[in-house]
Amino acid sequence: MKLATGIIPARYQSQRFPGKPLALIQGKPMIQRVYERAKEANFLDRLIIATDNEEIVEAAEDFGAEVQMTSRLHNSGTERVAEVAKEIKTSIVINIQGDEPLLRGEMIDDLVEALQDKAIPMATLVAREKNMDLLYDNNVTKVAVDREGFALNFSRSPLPLEDPGYFLLHIGIYGYQKEFLLALCKMPPSKLEKSENLEQLRAVENGYKIRVIETPFSTLSVDSPQDIIRVEKSLDQEANG
Repeated sequence: MKLATGIIPARYQSQRFPGKPLALIQGKPMIQRVYERAKEANFLDRLIIATDNEEIVEAAEDFGAEVQMTSRLHNSGTERVAEVAKEIKTSIVINIQGDEPLLRGEMIDDLVEALQDKAIPMATLVAREKNMDLLYDNNVTKVAVDREGFALNFSRSPLPLEDPGYFLLHIGIYGYQKEFLLALCKMPPSKLEKSENLEQLRAVENGYKIRVIETPFSTLSVDSPQDIIRVEKSLDQEANG
């Protein structure tokens, strides 16, 4: 088994939620909760927080995380991950979103397992979502896959359904072959990527396959302060069985 390096990009200046990585969730900064969940993965050789902010560096050091300062000029978390990935030894990189405090180690391990096949340049996760109202929510990314389990399309708009009872909801955690990640960041933004504001479409439009892995676990991305309340309720439910 080839192990991977997990990298958590953490930017302080979020338009909708400034300081989001340091927002407290039941007394812990969100970045700490993401880090601790990611540490539960079995197939990570190393886990690094990548940030452009000294406060995040200090917080990460306080809870014992490895953290690296990166450029403030990056246009995306993917670029921030790629900066750190240039210097790592593993050939597989997992981009772990810093706003996914309910992620599970098994989700990371599934991506690492998929990328044991060098012919797969990139992999990501989806979950079956039965709340069909979310199909029309532009903040929710939907995925269509082919018969072999590779992505056909990602969109904020509704996509054709395989089954009327659910759709595939994208979970924004990515795995890459390191060399592909570095090459992807050198490609210019594609038309659909800019139209949908979805980075992964750059790979699709350039003809690269993205392996889609269905996970039984659901997550809650934190995009606003109100989402913290939802995450805390979920944590309470976990704690109470």
